[in-house]
Amino acid sequence: MKIVGVGCGPGMVTGMAARAIAGAAEIYGSRRAIELAAPHIRPGCPVHEIADYKALRSLPTGAVVLSTGDPMLSGLGYLEGEVIPGISSLQVAASRLRIPLARFSIVSAHGRDHRAAVAEVRREVEHGKTVFLLADPAFDILSLARELGSLHRELTITLCEDLGYPGERVESGTPEAPPLPAGVLYALVISPEKGPARGPD
Repeated sequence: MKIVGVGCGPGMVTGMAARAIAGAAEIYGSRRAIELAAPHIRPGCPVHEIADYKALRSLPTGAVVLSTGDPMLSGLGYLEGEVIPGISSLQVAASRLRIPLARFSIVSAHGRDHRAAVAEVRREVEHGKTVFLLADPAFDILSLARELGSLHRELTITLCEDLGYPGERVESGTPEAPPLPAGVLYALVISPEKGPARGPD
């Protein structure tokens, strides 16, 4: 089995990932992952939208499982098999904001207590880190902003929404006036500096 990253937006399937997809005996993925991989799926290949993620552990050897973004960034990289990396939302956000990847601390709010995620963000910010937060549709940005506001220090919160898609939006604010998402596909960058979260030109 291969776990293949298809990138966080259209046109981000790497050459290695494209070859794995084209050579798959059958393909499994979320609806969005299948859409991103569609140009590389050979005609006649059985394609299955994932209904039960627990069942993925028992797929046949020739199966390809599609993972949006990169499988190792809150993706399906926990499955047994060969992992083929993809272009993650972290990589795209870092390039848009021109922040070196080494500067980031990564926090995921997917599938975990959001209060614990907020507490982790606060700890990382207190240590001077720039935080990349993978949010989910139920995440409360205003609660995070209130928690960060209690630190009484200059911070920038940048919303990275629909990265790689035509309607991509990258907008910066502060804990007092944080940017809010219009949809469900977004991440946040919390930077211990005032102004747009950018690195050196």
